[in-house]
Amino acid sequence: MAGPVKRSVMVAGHATSISLEPIFWNALSAAAAEERLPLSALVARIDAERIEEAEPPNLASAVRVWLFHRAQSRSATNAR
Repeated sequence: MAGPVKRSVMVAGHATSISLEPIFWNALSAAAAEERLPLSALVARIDAERIEEAEPPNLASAVRVWLFHRAQSRSATNAR
């Protein structure tokens, strides 16, 4: 597996760097396309959800967890 790739994304009007493995960047891009959102808008939404938590994880972790939950939800839907 390839190591993390750092990219800059605009969130809440400022650039922030996120390091994710290519598989997560690909999944995030696919999710944004399916939701008809720019990648930065999807990351901003994940970030907004993240900061509502009592102990917010870092943004890269929040993205990975969001993608995992999305995959679980889709898997459960397909199993029905």
